Amino acid sequence: MNYDQTSNPVLQERAFEAEQASTELMSIPGCVNKTAICLGLLAFSALFAWKTSYASAEDLMGKTMLFMIAAFVTALVTVFKPLWAKVTAPLYSIFEGLVLGSISMVFEKTYPGIVGQAIALTLGVFAAMLFAYKTQFIRVTEKLTMGIFAATVGIALVYLANLVFHLFGGQGFSFLHSSSGFSIAFSLFVVAIAALNLVLDFDFIARQSRRGSPKELEWYAAFGLMVTLVWLYIEILRLLSKLNNRR
Repeated sequence: MNYDQTSNPVLQERAFEAEQASTELMSIPGCVNKTAICLGLLAFSALFAWKTSYASAEDLMGKTMLFMIAAFVTALVTVFKPLWAKVTAPLYSIFEGLVLGSISMVFEKTYPGIVGQAIALTLGVFAAMLFAYKTQFIRVTEKLTMGIFAATVGIALVYLANLVFHLFGGQGFSFLHSSSGFSIAFSLFVVAIAALNLVLDFDFIARQSRRGSPKELEWYAAFGLMVTLVWLYIEILRLLSKLNNRR
């Protein structure tokens, strides 16, 4: 495995081989600006979903599923058409914000204050990983990349197997939802891997910028970061809910 790659399924080398539509090149400040726009759209739509009143739990679940499907389809389109990201990345952020806003509202009603903690921790982890990468406290090496990639794939397989068990009427893996010590340790591990994926994302985007990728792909780079940030936020939310259940 080439350590120039990242375990993020979105940020892969082939996506940055798109035909260049202009003479401008991708830059780090451009990626930062696009990511900030996507984060703003996600926050706005999440707040909208949070403030929306639902007639029933079924109504909430139904609309959340529609938003999830819309986000998933938009993500797939973006992956296969990277140059469309200037349109699809903002759309993905809006749909994902609607999903997170609805989910967060449910968690907040069960565990008051948990959402504010999850947002603060997510932003804190993001800042810490960026600092660790910029200061080279965490160096992206081939061994680190391979380790994070293997762990990410392993986590994905566990979640996929759990989903398959549920679809066929099984109980799934209880440790994914319980508040046992092992369950909390697993969530801590997942959060750590999600955080380390941010470092790989930073490094990959920096490499692509130095390589002279098309400026249009700044939106795609922002989309890739959003995918990792959403995953990190959800995992932190799950971890905090387990810790609250232990009180």
